[in-house]
Amino acid sequence: MAGLVRNDEHISDAANNEDSFRVLRGRVSVLKKAPDARLMAYLELAGFGSVALIRSSDLRFDLLSALVERWRPETHTFHFPCGEYTVALEDVALQFGLPINGSPVTGVSLFTDPAALCYQLLGDSPGDTTATEGELMCVARAYIMHMLGAVLMPDANGDSVHLMYLPLLADLSTARSYSWGSAILAMLYRELCRATKPDVRDIGGCLILLQSWALYRLPFLASVSHQPYLYSLPLRWTTRPSIGKSYDVSIYRLMIEQHAREEFIWMPYQRPEITNVVPSSAYVDSHIWCTNAPIINFNVVEWYHGDCVLRQFGCIQPILEPPCQLGEVHGMTKRGRFQLDWGIQHRKFVALWNDRLRRVPQMVMATNPQPSLEYIQWYYGCGKPYLLGGQSTVIPRNVQQVGG
Repeated sequence: MAGLVRNDEHISDAANNEDSFRVLRGRVSVLKKAPDARLMAYLELAGFGSVALIRSSDLRFDLLSALVERWRPETHTFHFPCGEYTVALEDVALQFGLPINGSPVTGVSLFTDPAALCYQLLGDSPGDTTATEGELMCVARAYIMHMLGAVLMPDANGDSVHLMYLPLLADLSTARSYSWGSAILAMLYRELCRATKPDVRDIGGCLILLQSWALYRLPFLASVSHQPYLYSLPLRWTTRPSIGKSYDVSIYRLMIEQHAREEFIWMPYQRPEITNVVPSSAYVDSHIWCTNAPIINFNVVEWYHGDCVLRQFGCIQPILEPPCQLGEVHGMTKRGRFQLDWGIQHRKFVALWNDRLRRVPQMVMATNPQPSLEYIQWYYGCGKPYLLGGQSTVIPRNVQQVGG
């Protein structure tokens, strides 16, 4: 039976050395200023209204670095003692309220006259009180671009954002027809895969989503438990005291090793305190949350293995065939590829994404949240549930654990 872990060099190989760990640097900025109230209607129209409410997040890079040690590029899942799990379409839909069931975010990435494109769609800065509707729409596009580059999809360009996204925002009434949620996941998956290489020192992607996902699923990682539930859901961790005390990578590593098997929350969004704040519109496309298809963000193509994490949807997890591998497409950059339409370049993956509804696996609801003995034996034999030897690890007494 095929294994889930290849022999490629991986940052987790150094995990047994407790005195040696890597802390990643983050490529993320903060949205220091709330959008003008006059823009909210246009941001909502484009599908970015809820995520625009996030100002900043108290990112803990030791925690994020410990999560990267658990990420497996082979399956785009985290390997925990309790099983496989991933940041899913469900998470980006319910946490951010972003559209997920639409056309792939793709097209051309180079323009013959970028200045003219910017002037046409971004215009000039409007006056304080006399802005026309057209001017406000230009500002709304600029704010969405800022969110994409600073928080949702930061990459090697740091605070800047690639112009390729702007044409997709030309008509704000159709902007939500694109699957922005899957594009954000594709970028996050790409950055997580890159960060598993031991010589990498920084990480991009939507780190606010990654940390919030971890805190809702692994509440013992937060040392406070009295934060109010707000929407969008990452807002719970942006107000003081945030997640409380922070630890270094080695402590977070130990906490996951010892507590994830019994304390991982597979379906946190079913809690009444969360369902009370998440709008019903975020659940509209729940039928594709567990699809098995490529997710696309221009040159970035990553495979979304919804069939590997059926337990997070309350279903029985079967033993699967070896996961799909993308080959040379995995890691493809825009460098040196001029005048290229990525939708045409990746047309076979676009076709697979467009067939996403028919790629939903057969699902059988589970009566018991615990996996079958057969699955656990397979996963423990083929995966990497423990980095440090499992139950032999001990959390230092000075680490306070409260949870969420």
